[in-house]
Amino acid sequence: MGAESKGPRSGEDIVKQMCSACHQSGAAGAHKIGDKAAWGKLGKVGLGGMLKNAVKGKGAMPPRGGGADLSDYELARAIVYMANQSGANLKEPAAPGK
Repeated sequence: MGAESKGPRSGEDIVKQMCSACHQSGAAGAHKIGDKAAWGKLGKVGLGGMLKNAVKGKGAMPPRGGGADLSDYELARAIVYMANQSGANLKEPAAPGK
């Protein structure tokens, strides 16, 4: 029944469950999904840089966006989903072990 029994969660599912609370509205200074200029600046650090910030937390965002159970792979998928909804063209990260 839990997410772990289904395998890694999709980026879209994670965003809907966890990230959209701030990234949909821009609460607490979060980059709004769809803001091409803001996400374009973020894109300059690449997926690796964005993932590093998300893992550690940044500003008002807690480590792992508050999802302590998110794997790096799942977190990267959520970042790719939000960035691509905001004009980026990032590739889905490779699944662990592949």
